[in-house]
Amino acid sequence: MSEEPLTDSVGIVSPRCVHFGEDLTLRSGKTLNGFDLMIETYGELNEDRSNAVLICHALSGDHHAAGFHSKSDTKPGWWNHCIGPGKAIDTNLFFVVALNNLGGCAGSSGPTALNPETGKVYGPDFPVVTVRDWVKSQVMLSDRLGIKQWAAVVGGSLGGMQVLRWAVSYPERLRHAICIAAAPKLSAQNIAFNEVARHSIINDPNFHDGHYLEANTYPKLGLMLARMVGHITYLSDSAMREKFGRADSNFETSSTNFGRDLRSGKLSFGFNVDFQVESYLHYQGERFSENFDANTYLLMTKALDYFDPSVDFDGDFSAALKNANCKFLIISFSTDWRFPPERSREIVNDLLKAGKEVTYLEVDADHGHDAFLLPIPRYINALRAYLKHAHTEIIDSAT
Repeated sequence: MSEEPLTDSVGIVSPRCVHFGEDLTLRSGKTLNGFDLMIETYGELNEDRSNAVLICHALSGDHHAAGFHSKSDTKPGWWNHCIGPGKAIDTNLFFVVALNNLGGCAGSSGPTALNPETGKVYGPDFPVVTVRDWVKSQVMLSDRLGIKQWAAVVGGSLGGMQVLRWAVSYPERLRHAICIAAAPKLSAQNIAFNEVARHSIINDPNFHDGHYLEANTYPKLGLMLARMVGHITYLSDSAMREKFGRADSNFETSSTNFGRDLRSGKLSFGFNVDFQVESYLHYQGERFSENFDANTYLLMTKALDYFDPSVDFDGDFSAALKNANCKFLIISFSTDWRFPPERSREIVNDLLKAGKEVTYLEVDADHGHDAFLLPIPRYINALRAYLKHAHTEIIDSAT
């Protein structure tokens, strides 16, 4: 059983597939003739449907954000410490909706799903999707659920970018935008990391131009390398030092000077896995390659690269934000070098320039970009306080 008991979570949850028969025209100009979204919901929707919160996931996330799928389930949802009764996103107060985005590999329409036009798996034929397309499909989901306005839309990293797109494109449909560890668009360095990851996948001998499932294989090595590169960027230098750092700063060949960073206690003097950090990265890559689809990884990283709400406003992000009608909470983490605090401050400055109400919190944390997924007290307490205030607004507006 999981370390976190059922009583401390939303309990056992059942995902459900929502089918849309309508066409969805994508930013690329291509059209999906119907699609599926896999979702989970937690808590109860109130009578006037004003207490709904949408959770937008990051690159490798999915709809399973909280709870367990069975009593024997050992792995709770990816934000289980944050979503639940009495938690920061309190399911005693809010009706919470989490989904797997289009192009995902956890039940929504994507490369691993069957193409209804051919009866075969989409594979590389699934069209490139953007953050704008995701939010468009999320609006359709909102309509299906009868939710005219979200109390809040919440997301970290790529999820935070979806939050910003909601505020820009559908200003009347959310009251609060909570954007965590994100950026107004990717830096050249971030795009470069994504390209290295894609290159490793596409050049794997088992990629087969994306048709690897038809060949009954998958690009394991490419996916492993992509995840290893990504994982390095998600951790901070201090977090890596804490987990795997040397006993002292002097590099010598004596194993006594390597402390706990050596895997076996002695050097191999070859190209074997000598260090704990190497073993850790191999493990992370191996596990990821077994559970995530390569074509989906390509799509998700492209969606990251293409995100730029200022593109329709002559590159002026503050102009893009002028139509926003919600309040904003922006959170960053001190050691996040993938989306450093200065990128969040760019968002804050453009919001202020656009005359919007914004609360900003920079959290001192040693965990790098992954901090947004962790139960860091100052971060969680701030999120809880902000959402309690948002819920008070709901009550006040109903009286």
